Amino acid sequence: MFKTEPKAKIYPNARASGAIKEHRGKFKRMEIDAVLEVEAGDPQIAIDFLVANVNLSKSRLKDLMNKGGVWRVDQRGQRERIRRAMTDVLVGEQIEIFYNDELLALKPQRAELIEDLGQYSVWNKPADMPLEGSDWGDFNSFARAVELEFSPPRECFWLTALDYQAAGLLVLAHSRKTALAFSETFASEKFTDAQLHYRADVAGDIGQLTEIDLELDQQAATTQLAKVRYDERPNRSVVDLWPKTGVKDQLVRHLNAKGFPIIGDERYAHDLESHEGLRLRLVEMSFLCPVTGEAKNYSLI
Repeated sequence: MFKTEPKAKIYPNARASGAIKEHRGKFKRMEIDAVLEVEAGDPQIAIDFLVANVNLSKSRLKDLMNKGGVWRVDQRGQRERIRRAMTDVLVGEQIEIFYNDELLALKPQRAELIEDLGQYSVWNKPADMPLEGSDWGDFNSFARAVELEFSPPRECFWLTALDYQAAGLLVLAHSRKTALAFSETFASEKFTDAQLHYRADVAGDIGQLTEIDLELDQQAATTQLAKVRYDERPNRSVVDLWPKTGVKDQLVRHLNAKGFPIIGDERYAHDLESHEGLRLRLVEMSFLCPVTGEAKNYSLI
């Protein structure tokens, strides 16, 4: 299954503490961050409860629910999104509301399902499409796109060797058996009959660097690379990358260690100032299908 989103801060009863927060900037952005406790006498249908307690129209509240910005925390502390307007809410539960009109106005990007093999699927993920949602919603996330694509929903397993924060080609396994087979194909110590080809924008001129052989997490890790071009302004290189081992976050860690952080990398390149998303894209991949044994090749270039 997909990893769960980070939990929000839980406030006391909003009506007692004034936890409803509205923010309006000079551009009239409206933001609400609220936690309300369901009390005796409150409406116990989600949309009715929200209409009675939040200064938003019913249509906006329904839109917010559908886009993943309303959460319920039950008395055991279990937290889940509420999407259906007619969901029952119980006394003692907390209802969290995260509303940002600028975020909600965004047009969702579309992830392309390239091929559905049943036991796994191959996707083209757009640049700047977040992998998962946040407290404020998940309607523009890759995880939500996958969830909406399949009926009934399928289990989804990440493959450690792939960087899911990157754009471009992605593989999702839909069973533990298939995920295990892929973990052997894209093993941390060496790929078997498989190849991944990424393209990245990195800070600086990589010069004649063609290989990075640097241990990560006490494991041998090797990345081959080739410069496509260097732009003096803004001092960036476009680089093709071929990881030969499947250590977690290998490419961004290798390049950062050599002083050529990938533009937009917020995980390891903490000193790199950039307002851009991660400039890393998986453009080609090949492997033996773990189900049929046939050679599979996918390319975006």
